[in-house]
Amino acid sequence: MMQLRQDDDQFQDKETKIVVIGPEKANKFQDYWKEHDLEFIGIPDEKKSVLELYGQKVNFFKLGRMPAQMLVDKEGALRHIHYGHSMKDIPENQEILKLIDRL
Repeated sequence: MMQLRQDDDQFQDKETKIVVIGPEKANKFQDYWKEHDLEFIGIPDEKKSVLELYGQKVNFFKLGRMPAQMLVDKEGALRHIHYGHSMKDIPENQEILKLIDRL
């Protein structure tokens, strides 16, 4: 999530909004947002309903929810999804920005 912050201006130039959905309770999620001064949208998913809707995996041996990046177009259609196998399996920002250009 913090890597997305590094290139926020490039995402904005491409009219791309970053939305982070996390498994925490709302108050804990809000505290994290304030502590790190994050400007993109954050939505708590305590009941894991979004996780289940999009098939995001949970691996308790790797401490919980595996990363997933999704691109949704302006009409709300899911255009791309990447399911990570670990917290190190997250696409670089430049890879995501190139993908946005192709879509």
